[in-house]
Amino acid sequence: MAPASDPAIAEKSSSSSQSFFQRILLGNRPTPELMAILLVYFVQGILGLSRLAVSFFLKDDLALSPAEVAALTGVAGLPWMVKPLFGFLSDGLPILGYRRRSYLVLAGLLGSGSWVALATVIHSAWAATLAIALSSLSVAVSDVIVDSLVVERARGESVAQTGSLQSICWGTSAIGGLLTAYLSGALLERFNVQTVFLMTSSFPLLVAGAALLISEQRRSLQPDWSSVKSQVGLLRQAVSKKAIWLPTLFLFLWQATPSADSAFFYFSTNELGFGPEFLGRVRLVTSIAMLLGIWAFNRFFKTVPFRRIFAWGIVISTVLGLSTLLLVTHTNRIIGISDRWFSLGDSLVLTVAGEIAFMPVLVLAARLCPPGVEATLFALLMSVLNLSSAVSQEFGAILTHWLGVTESNFDNLWLLVTITSLSTLLPLPFVGWLPDASADDGDESGDRPNGLPPEITVANSQESLSMVSSLVPDMLPEPESQKS
Repeated sequence: MAPASDPAIAEKSSSSSQSFFQRILLGNRPTPELMAILLVYFVQGILGLSRLAVSFFLKDDLALSPAEVAALTGVAGLPWMVKPLFGFLSDGLPILGYRRRSYLVLAGLLGSGSWVALATVIHSAWAATLAIALSSLSVAVSDVIVDSLVVERARGESVAQTGSLQSICWGTSAIGGLLTAYLSGALLERFNVQTVFLMTSSFPLLVAGAALLISEQRRSLQPDWSSVKSQVGLLRQAVSKKAIWLPTLFLFLWQATPSADSAFFYFSTNELGFGPEFLGRVRLVTSIAMLLGIWAFNRFFKTVPFRRIFAWGIVISTVLGLSTLLLVTHTNRIIGISDRWFSLGDSLVLTVAGEIAFMPVLVLAARLCPPGVEATLFALLMSVLNLSSAVSQEFGAILTHWLGVTESNFDNLWLLVTITSLSTLLPLPFVGWLPDASADDGDESGDRPNGLPPEITVANSQESLSMVSSLVPDMLPEPESQKS
């Protein structure tokens, strides 16, 4: 009779299980805290379930104009502009003795409550703006907390594991986004927006639950402002360097050019008749295209000097952005391409090109951060980029209003698209503010900023790429609102 259990078989099974987790988690041990971190990133991705629902809610339920939606979108993104503040608060002001757990619980409850409010009691534009802003605040706070946990854990990584934790975090968020890309539209074909909001409200509760898995010792209830003051001093010293604020100013100007996103959404639904299900397909295609663009950047373009890749990226993005005129003027029908196929193809090409152009922004931001204040300064740079996106939306709202583009009048949409596309060229004369392989990027003392080598290319810093991969989910543009 065979023994009840064979130690050799059990050991082999255990070894196979460990090997499986080694492959999936890239060598990281599957601890409860790691599972909590990945769960929070997964929720960030899966919250995309409601993005189309929000757009249709503002357009149909609240009957807002394209200009009003653009203005509201800019205001609702305000929490992402003050992310460093959340980092300072969590570091220096524990709640009930916890710097991480308490903030995650509050973020989860706030996010869930915001979506429930949108589903039940929100019936005005200002109330919707507040609720959407609070949901953004929820994600921004939870993102700051898990980013800090990732940074703490990454310090203990071996050389062979460098970047592995950030990679699986980004991958987890990407999986969540891909799972909901098509569903975001398909569900709207079967349910109303309020039902989709209620579905979405359950996911932030997972963030609150994940807080219980975080390994954290209870601390004194007294605020620890000494570390905050130290960080502020280092931050002030860093941003005063010309080698840091000049490239940052260029990135702001580049991302702050006006956008026609809201007007084009109205054109797609009211003029072309695109329904939620098809827009979900577009989101799925663009989500996959984002991954393709990031792969192409790392495979073919990461060794290109910053000035060259930005200069060519600006020109190519402008040319590709003008291709939207074919759809706006219905020229695509004349050459025998249907609106749907043209929209899918155009979205695919624009998204791949957009990610190739956008990845250097993240890498450059990481490369500008000096030792001792990397995480704080990088969060500040990301806040500057988020501020530029809000400025872009507000400028777009003003142009949309001035040109008379409404939910039913698209006569001047071609002019709006032309202006917004050509405006991308405006920062081109200032590309010299960026570091370049052939430039002497030293400061007044003759030293190179942050110890950067003469050959400043994207490929030279594994640490920068690791930092970027952990923050890519924050900065990836939405498929329906990606600037070309």
